[in-house]
Amino acid sequence: MGMSTSSSASGGAPMAEINVTPLIDVMLVLLIIFMINAPALTYKVQIDLPQPTLESKPPEESDKIALRINDDGSILWNDMPMGSTNMLRDYMRQASRQDPQPQVMISVGDRARYQVLAAVMTQAKNADLRKIGFDNTQR
Repeated sequence: MGMSTSSSASGGAPMAEINVTPLIDVMLVLLIIFMINAPALTYKVQIDLPQPTLESKPPEESDKIALRINDDGSILWNDMPMGSTNMLRDYMRQASRQDPQPQVMISVGDRARYQVLAAVMTQAKNADLRKIGFDNTQR
């Protein structure tokens, strides 16, 4: 508790030591408080999952559209080059009107610019395409 004195040969000078027991107690209490509050700090994301019914049939398999973004920035729609962004936008609008809506599988070259991908995804969102996936298989 306080200071302890040592009876060493150095003249009996008092030896000052820090009592770390209260520090450990405070740290353990803080650790317990953080452990209790950590689950409350997580963010909740609401997802509408489909509910199973006895009368529902499995969804129809929709067509898949392969959208490829090459390293040089060129865009291919089912291996057909898109000359302009207007042409791509028109194809996306036609695809969004189909019932059932086809799934667009986007594959990107290793050295393709992110801005091109972001522009394509923005156009897909604006065209109201809801089934968008990423294809990571190498060609």
